[in-house]
Amino acid sequence: MTSAHNWLELKPGYMLTSQLDWSVFQVRVDAGRVRRPEATYYIPDVFVIPTSLVTPLLNQENVLAVYDQSLPLVVEVWSRSTVDYDVEEKLAVYRQRGDLEIWRIHLYERTLTAWSRLPVGRYEETVHREGTVRETALPGVEIDLAALFDL
Repeated sequence: MTSAHNWLELKPGYMLTSQLDWSVFQVRVDAGRVRRPEATYYIPDVFVIPTSLVTPLLNQENVLAVYDQSLPLVVEVWSRSTVDYDVEEKLAVYRQRGDLEIWRIHLYERTLTAWSRLPVGRYEETVHREGTVRETALPGVEIDLAALFDL
């Protein structure tokens, strides 16, 4: 991936980590796997996971960190090389998994597109171009887009 892509993975990861209580939630940046139904897994660019799902794996020496449960937040950073795969396949699988909020961050358009799971199971899409984005599944967590896109 490009340097810009890698930077844009780390930045929201840091922003999220600085707002979350590690005894309750942890942030993974390009690490850890989420199970795909009827397949292996994906490694999202960034995701938030309840610490209660991480703790049982800590003392298992030869067990990969693969999470089956739906997550509060999964983030993918736009990449020219994977755009079709990310949009057509990965986002659909995250919805099928029931992940509560899915973000796609696009550096060059300076947008954060959020898909929030509604109580009826559908997702509502919102495109953010400025201001502050409040994460719906993690109350009190917000990302300032000006700070996010300030390279």
